[in-house]
Amino acid sequence: MKKIGILGGTFNPPHIGHLVIANEVLNQLQLDEIWFMPNHEPPHKRRPESVKDQERLSMLELAISGNPAFRIQPIELQREGPSYTIDTMILLNEQYHQYQFFFIIGADMIEYLPKWRKIDELLKLVQFVGVDRSSYSRQSDYPIIYVDVPAIDISSSMIRDRLKHGKTVKYLLPDNVIAYVEENHLYGT
Repeated sequence: MKKIGILGGTFNPPHIGHLVIANEVLNQLQLDEIWFMPNHEPPHKRRPESVKDQERLSMLELAISGNPAFRIQPIELQREGPSYTIDTMILLNEQYHQYQFFFIIGADMIEYLPKWRKIDELLKLVQFVGVDRSSYSRQSDYPIIYVDVPAIDISSSMIRDRLKHGKTVKYLLPDNVIAYVEENHLYGT
């Protein structure tokens, strides 16, 4: 049985924090692959409209290039409306019934789990993997496997803000993603 880690998010833009989390979970849990799953419309926050889905997908392809265990799962971009994890996991379990899925979430989402749509049903479809984020608690009533990752306090919103104000993002984004952002004049560059 193939073991697949899923890292969902807006990836607007994808940064080194995403890559470090994915790599650490992949290796510590001895997974076969990590699927990066960009969402179309996150149910818990509003996505900035300045960047198109295809641009986020292109940046993500560049960010993960060079790691054969990293893949993109575009299932949520192919559906309209909010990207609820339960709907996605039902579809993925039907399509890949021979796989075991590990859904990677940060500590901010661990605290939010009780509010996830159909959380009890979702727990039957996927194993949650929690990674630390500063100033959030690990406490949860749900079965979560915790993976220690190096503390890298980076967010896509912080990177967008830096780009908007002409500040450097060197070493926060892969070089090929920086080049794509600049070539396509994204985030106010």
